[in-house]
Amino acid sequence: MATEPAELAAAIGSGLLSFPVTPFTADLALDEGRFREHMAWLAEWPVAGLFAGGGTGEGFSLTASETDALVRAAVAEVGGKVPVLAPATGATVNAVAQAKAAAAAGADGIFLMPPYLTESDQEGLAAHVRAVAEATDLGVVFYNRANARLDATTLDKLAAELPTLVAFKDGVGDLNAMVKIYATLGDRLTYIGGLPTAETVALPYLELGFTTYSSAIFNFIPEFAVGFYQDVRAKDAASVYRKINDFFLPYLDIRDRRNGYGVSIIKAGLRAIGRPAGPVRPPLQDLTDTELAELTALVERINADRVK
Repeated sequence: MATEPAELAAAIGSGLLSFPVTPFTADLALDEGRFREHMAWLAEWPVAGLFAGGGTGEGFSLTASETDALVRAAVAEVGGKVPVLAPATGATVNAVAQAKAAAAAGADGIFLMPPYLTESDQEGLAAHVRAVAEATDLGVVFYNRANARLDATTLDKLAAELPTLVAFKDGVGDLNAMVKIYATLGDRLTYIGGLPTAETVALPYLELGFTTYSSAIFNFIPEFAVGFYQDVRAKDAASVYRKINDFFLPYLDIRDRRNGYGVSIIKAGLRAIGRPAGPVRPPLQDLTDTELAELTALVERINADRVK
């Protein structure tokens, strides 16, 4: 039985969130078996929600049938231990269809991603959100990113109108806008940090009402990711910035070398720990062998430091 929207909001705001990768075979076919293994492994850790087929999961490269297969596999493997959220993306009609498919698959919520390509004004974007939110009874997380940016006024109106709109994930990083949103809506929504490698700004975002964030690195170093989240919630600045210096800054040096590496580096991380998830699909590209070696050395050093 799917989680009620209010329960979903409380659950995902209570701990770390993650977006599992989507494993592919060498010929770029969906590897559902490996995905099931990965979901089952991630669900063993203290995580508050898993988002199947999201950005880190290369949802933009999946067919509708592949997305449906992933959501069904995630629900089956997690078995109610952790809320599973499914993507709704692209054109409004496609996002609505994905939301309905997610409800039929037993997902606990909807992750509403930006519509494809075109720009829109606030009224048009609000109509897009409304159509998806009204398509099912599932709780909806709105992803504020790229061409899908809601201002405080529009978001406030939608929140008053749509009881299933339960969370707001920010992938833009406009602090002035975030202050206006939190000042206007207060605790009506659960706020999720969603910038690439959200850990680096998690501490200042905590002061803006963002009790959680999405961790891509949870895919391959879950214990480190959970520990970092706990440091953030404890406002242990010394530990947070030590880990930023020791891990995140050299990690970002690799990630920022090419567009799209924000996803590619996560699959490389899984390869580094001996849990490969296959290549990325075009238009993304995998890390070079040299970069993989750098990342592997970084991960090994972090893991060694943790067990000392």
